[in-house]
Amino acid sequence: MLRWQQERLVEWHCIAPGKPMQNGFVESFNGRLRDECLNEHLFISYRHAREIIESWRIDYNRNRPHTSLDGLTPHAFATRSRQGHNVNRANL
Repeated sequence: MLRWQQERLVEWHCIAPGKPMQNGFVESFNGRLRDECLNEHLFISYRHAREIIESWRIDYNRNRPHTSLDGLTPHAFATRSRQGHNVNRANL
């Protein structure tokens, strides 16, 4: 992993032990996935888990508006017209 990161000039940032809010977006998402999907289903196989989690992921990204995206779904936000929008992130 470290070699891959160095070859691609990707900055490496570690989260300090006991400081989960250093990555609040991931912590928020993990909690939502756990509460809305993982705690609601009893998985009988890996295949069943993959199907349920994929269904939840599609719903999360395509059907559910997010307040942090001004009421757009992540899919709508990612595919919206760039014209007239300020882009605050690097184009990856």
